[in-house]
Amino acid sequence: MANRIVLNETSYHGKGAIQEIAGEVTRRGFRKAFVCSGPTLYKHGVTKKVTDVLEQAGCPYEVYTNIKENPTIENVQDGVKAYKASGADFIVALGGGSPMDTAKAIGIIINNPEFEDVRSLEGVAPTKNPSVPIIAVPTTAGTASEITINYVITDTEKRRKFVCVDTHDIPIVAVVDPDMMSSMPKGLTAATGMDALTHAIEGYITKAAWEMTDMFHLKAIELISSSLRGAVENTPEGREGMALGQYVAGMGFSNVGLGIVHSMAHALGAVYDTPHGVANAILLPTVMEFNADATGEKYRDIAKAMGVQGTETMSQEEYRKAAVDAVRKLASDVGIPKDLKGIAKEEDVRFLSESAVADACAPGNPKEATLEDIEMLYRKLL
Repeated sequence: MANRIVLNETSYHGKGAIQEIAGEVTRRGFRKAFVCSGPTLYKHGVTKKVTDVLEQAGCPYEVYTNIKENPTIENVQDGVKAYKASGADFIVALGGGSPMDTAKAIGIIINNPEFEDVRSLEGVAPTKNPSVPIIAVPTTAGTASEITINYVITDTEKRRKFVCVDTHDIPIVAVVDPDMMSSMPKGLTAATGMDALTHAIEGYITKAAWEMTDMFHLKAIELISSSLRGAVENTPEGREGMALGQYVAGMGFSNVGLGIVHSMAHALGAVYDTPHGVANAILLPTVMEFNADATGEKYRDIAKAMGVQGTETMSQEEYRKAAVDAVRKLASDVGIPKDLKGIAKEEDVRFLSESAVADACAPGNPKEATLEDIEMLYRKLL
């Protein structure tokens, strides 16, 4: 079977990279931008950094900010109407995963209107046409939505999130500028950073992993582990390392999938609106323990990439424990809660578990996880 890699057509990296948007707009002959951005980013002037570049390029734009932290079907459908009314011919997706995911869904539906219900995009979506062109500018170092072929939408009516996988949704241009991430508060930096680490670790051990994605994931683990503490303290080196690390992780996991950390986190986000990165960070060490006996020697590589010394002489039990301990230590150092107390409720465990088992990320887990296994993992953290 052939292994597939899908990446951006073009990406820019480094301080000041947003200035490259002007050249891309001009070269591609775009006429008007539809800017998808979170309301907080708009309020605090972060969105303006990009709209200023558009203005300098002589490109008119319209801003859409009706986006929740876990974007809903309604956010997408309202965005589709707003895009149609705007007269735009491309999208600028600015923000974390929520604006990016909303932008992807809007762009897909505009060019594939038969999916306007949004729900029918779940899973591997059988769309025929590429999305409206998207220029993606992340303001968080975590989701890597600017490089992935995935997006996640919340169905509030059914209290669940669903994952959409579609090569037609990948942004044509990614602009990864660490300066756009410098205004992130510590808590958000920590949560999104742990989301990126989860991408790298789950992508490295998923069933579909292969040599090229392994290369991406191990480098991402190394970058994130050495940069996240600094990024939380807002050091330039930390921000730059995280900006690159989360993108490199995205290059990998977008092409091979994830596992039950993400499927369980999606359920928590749908029911309690738990920030996705926080949910992943809490779940990751416990799920790593569960998966350990199905990962061969990969935890040795993870431990080494996270800076653990002496992994070469460790027994299998020792290096597996070392990898889990390194993840727990990093999460603790950046202020992530240790468990789900105060987040999840015992009476919801069955529903959460059923949602997680049905999630599109679950089949990629290296070890089969039954409904009872998932229930056990949730309860272990209550």
